[in-house]
Amino acid sequence: MTVTGARPGTLETRNDLGTRLTALAKVVELGPGRVDPALITDAGQLLLRAGDRLKLSGEHTVVALAGGTGSGKSSLFNRISGLELSPTGVRRPTTARTHACVWGLDGAGPLLDWLQIQWRHRFARASALDKGESQLHGLILLDLPDHDSIRAITDHEADRLIQVADLIVWVLDPQKYADAATHRTYVSELAGHEAVTVFALNQADKLAPEELAECVVDLSDLLKREGVQHPRIVPTSATTGRGVNSLKSVLAESVAGRRAAVQRLEADLDRIMTRLTKVMPASDAMTVQPTVDLARQEGLTDALCDAVGVSAVGEAMENIYGVRSIDWVGWPYARWAARLRPDPLNSLRLGNLRDEIKAVTAASVSAQPAEVETAVQALADSLSTGMPEAWRNGVRDAARSQLGRLPQVLSDELGESAPRLDRVPRWWWALKIWQYLLVVLFVAGLGWAAAILLYGVAKIGQAPLHMLGDVSVLPWLGLMMASVLGLGLLSAIASRNFVVLGAGTEREQLEREMRRKVGVLSKEMVIDPVERELQRYNDFHAALDTARR
Repeated sequence: MTVTGARPGTLETRNDLGTRLTALAKVVELGPGRVDPALITDAGQLLLRAGDRLKLSGEHTVVALAGGTGSGKSSLFNRISGLELSPTGVRRPTTARTHACVWGLDGAGPLLDWLQIQWRHRFARASALDKGESQLHGLILLDLPDHDSIRAITDHEADRLIQVADLIVWVLDPQKYADAATHRTYVSELAGHEAVTVFALNQADKLAPEELAECVVDLSDLLKREGVQHPRIVPTSATTGRGVNSLKSVLAESVAGRRAAVQRLEADLDRIMTRLTKVMPASDAMTVQPTVDLARQEGLTDALCDAVGVSAVGEAMENIYGVRSIDWVGWPYARWAARLRPDPLNSLRLGNLRDEIKAVTAASVSAQPAEVETAVQALADSLSTGMPEAWRNGVRDAARSQLGRLPQVLSDELGESAPRLDRVPRWWWALKIWQYLLVVLFVAGLGWAAAILLYGVAKIGQAPLHMLGDVSVLPWLGLMMASVLGLGLLSAIASRNFVVLGAGTEREQLEREMRRKVGVLSKEMVIDPVERELQRYNDFHAALDTARR
């Protein structure tokens, strides 16, 4: 009996399975929150299954006979093994527990333990019975519970072993080979597993040759419609032995190749990657720049500086610097004269402007949460353009990860860096001493001039000192007093210019320092989390590309 359906050709060159599984492990590590949890769970289970299977015997090939009630699966199992190992039902055929027949028991124990085959259901072919069947050495043949029986549904043993077997032989019968439940639940799920799937159309003895050929063609077409591109169909009869040798040849070829376990894992991996590709399409344009460019960093810093009010703080400092300097570096006579003039603001009942300005010095720097949030959101949106929605959300979440703390941290940090606006520069003290020294000199000059007028001009008495009554000194004394007044005035004008320059310099230094701190905080609390997320995105897609190939 020949096997219909061409065996799939040589597998195309691809990365080593271990490399692909390592890449899948990276996908599983980076995928939570970005990929469907069910898909991540299935990928994680595949990794566990692959790790377990690859550590176990590579000299054995696990072949599972799967099928529904009445398909003759157990009878075919007994026919292949040559022994009556698995009980066959009479009134209602059913297999409740998995039976295993092993050709070559050495090293098979751990593998059978992993398959959870009970000891009393393990059988080994004795050497006397293995004559002529050396080609099956390394075969572990399983007779699975009927997948449609009540007991099998209860403990899911059939489902579990179908997931882990290296090669699956679906035993179908002419009456139920097109059973929708079997095809929908199992066969369609194994599309792409042609290299490790065989279909045995059992009970062929019940059909005429023409009917059998028609069934084979119909089954082949059905399987192709379900995605099995190269179905291998072997007509068999457990009763007459027809086709059993052909099925043994298929099993022997798989056993001899020692590739079924790897091929099954590759097929499972391909299926996982197909599902992943549907939600994460492959594209060379999927990678992004993992670092935030300088322009965007500066844009975020600018926006956060606006939210904190760095310019307003600098302007306030500059203005208060100028207002307060009047009390220290202004010409005292001009200042005293200004106090004698009425203040027009008082008539408007606007309060004491100076007191209000002084109150500003006690206020703390405060960031506006709404503006901070807008700046962070704008950065995240600009960086995630073109990314899948799940990853766009990831970038947004990363950018906003410390948003609840950011306004307060900005306020606290910049509040500490802002200088006290009521501080007095040292040169103000020096200039004030100089101005009052000039005042003292002017007052002394007035007193001296008054003494000369009294003692030297009015002759009201004898001067205590000659110089206090010397009229000839009076012109020089007047010149000295005029010089003192001029020097005081020039000092006041020069000091005002120095105040303006100093205020501008202080503002620039303050804004530069505050901007630097805003940049550091934005890097730590926004940029760094975003760059980690961008790197995670690139690593995920790099691993995805590796696992696909």
